[in-house]
Amino acid sequence: MKTPAALQALIDDGVIDEVLRPLKSGKEAAVYVVRSGDDIRCAKVYKDMAQRSFQQRVQYQEGRKVRGSREARAIGKATKYGRKQQETAWKNAEVDALYLLRDAGVRVPEPYGYYHGVLVMALVTDADGFSAPRLGEVALSPEQARDFHAVLMRQVVRMLCCGLIHGDLSAYNVLVGPDGPIVIDFPQVVSAAGNNAARQMLLRDVNNLTASLGRWAPELLDTWFGEEMWALFEAGDLRPDTVLTGVFAHDERRADVAGVREAIEEARQEALIRQQGREAAAQDD
Repeated sequence: MKTPAALQALIDDGVIDEVLRPLKSGKEAAVYVVRSGDDIRCAKVYKDMAQRSFQQRVQYQEGRKVRGSREARAIGKATKYGRKQQETAWKNAEVDALYLLRDAGVRVPEPYGYYHGVLVMALVTDADGFSAPRLGEVALSPEQARDFHAVLMRQVVRMLCCGLIHGDLSAYNVLVGPDGPIVIDFPQVVSAAGNNAARQMLLRDVNNLTASLGRWAPELLDTWFGEEMWALFEAGDLRPDTVLTGVFAHDERRADVAGVREAIEEARQEALIRQQGREAAAQDD
């Protein structure tokens, strides 16, 4: 096939030797099967912001760190330089997350490097050496579904213990290898502590997986793993080896809205009285 322009630099630098075929093209990137020496790998070429259709980027970027105050100000002002820095930070997010999660024992593709804006990784294959199918494309027995669910909940816990939430996890971001499920696609990864929507995204990730696997093992639909792990995380009690039950006691007490409003009004009145006192004192001077 004709070598994509984004991959020619990797061939010129000797990182890869040949582009074999396209693997998939999604909303954020195009992935190609490549050869590096005797090894078959994959190369992920990120699309520029103008070409991407991924929505709600601002929500996902909240809490992400940038190199310095100048970059942060430029991103906040949406200058040309700021947009460039934002684009760089977005592309680096998956690379950084992949290495961090790999080192933490999360089942992710082995990263081999990031060159000229291209991420080179291990190609996940099935037992016959073909590209591994996505979880949403395979039929499972109830036992397999339960086993896969347990494995994936463990991966989500390990990610959370690293301070990260996938943010877009579903049966179509999980590949089924010979040894079980492997989680992929992390460009939208969010900070568990720095993003106001972190809990919502975690619950959505867990619920997406549970709903998919619950097709084959319906009892999974009655579990509450997301709520359980978030409560443990908030309390500082979540560990990579924490044993989860899927049982969670919801707080069904009604919020005291009137009491909250009364407290806010009292605080406002107190602040007003203090301000008036300061102004009176200033006039006396």
